[in-house]
Amino acid sequence: MAPNSPSPAAPRRVRVAVLYGGRSGEHEISLQSAASVLRNLDRERFEAIPIAIDKEGRWHPGDVALIDKGARTLPVFKDQPPVLLPPSPRAGGAELVPYGEAALQPRLPLLAVDVVFPVMHGTLCEDGAIQGLLELAELPYVGCGVLASAVGMDKEVAKRLAQAAALPIVPYVLARSGTWEAELPAISARIEQSLGYPCFVKPVSCGSSVGVHKVKSAAALRPALADAFRYDRKVLIEKAIDAREIEVAVLQNPDPSGPPLCSVAGEINPRHEFYSYQAKYLDENGAELLIPARLLPDQMAAAQRLAAAAFTALECEGMARVDFFLDRKTGELYFNEINTIPGFTSISMYPKMWEASGLPYRELLTRLIELALRRGGEQRKLVRDYAAV
Repeated sequence: MAPNSPSPAAPRRVRVAVLYGGRSGEHEISLQSAASVLRNLDRERFEAIPIAIDKEGRWHPGDVALIDKGARTLPVFKDQPPVLLPPSPRAGGAELVPYGEAALQPRLPLLAVDVVFPVMHGTLCEDGAIQGLLELAELPYVGCGVLASAVGMDKEVAKRLAQAAALPIVPYVLARSGTWEAELPAISARIEQSLGYPCFVKPVSCGSSVGVHKVKSAAALRPALADAFRYDRKVLIEKAIDAREIEVAVLQNPDPSGPPLCSVAGEINPRHEFYSYQAKYLDENGAELLIPARLLPDQMAAAQRLAAAAFTALECEGMARVDFFLDRKTGELYFNEINTIPGFTSISMYPKMWEASGLPYRELLTRLIELALRRGGEQRKLVRDYAAV
């Protein structure tokens, strides 16, 4: 290089919009997950752009400096001018633009992003809604696509697909809003015949055990269903088995021809009657997390094999956490559910299981972003209109 020649410019960092908050019962958990992701993102490779969605659905730019000051959770910056993502493709990423009164401020900078990392849980966040918007904008994003996100959020449809793929599931009865009260006698009869008491009542599309009840008698069924239907239009009534709760973190293989990658299994040992919302998030001693799970080698291998099978059967991409019940009496594993945007807090099982498997948190985030960018590049090459060969 000549003495006075300019030094080559450093490559531009990839702009990652970390999307958090959202209109779901798991809004507050997302604030913690996003803080953890931002804290562990490789700042040499990525420029973080926090974007919060408030409970009314408005998008607000955040402040990454809070993470540098040690914040464990992120606020929603409602005092910041709201922005929106136009659902129109733009080469080389997308720009979040101001709207409302903010749109009248010509000097307000646009937020250009290359890829989105959704760190949101629950309905309108993890169920394909956000993923569909990002697809319209042709903006790459981390995690599963629209189909797998929607299926994974609907626990009943996920169980149907898992069962079709020969994965064992726990017996259940389905109730629907609008008809459940009239059908309650028939539902009760089916519970008596095929499930028995106790049983679990679960909103189909909620996570973090929101609206879940352990029902110990027929008299407690109606109030449990009434509460569950506050959160969803479909409710599962599932047989309660004496089981251990086993989880496996799954990551898409960077080799397109390779099988999904599975972590060592972890185990949740609730100190409450079951792994409720309170046990997960409100009680610091609500559960014991065991990584790796205390499993025999053949049980560990079976959990990983079934997790990979579930990931494939439900058309997952990027990442997922697959949850199982391990029957204490029979030793049989049952597919419970799949989480397409698992928790990313400092105590969440998904990153901790990968750390225990030799993949550090920072490298895990990098791999997920790389997978998202690769998929985005592949999708942009697809032909969108008829072209004769």
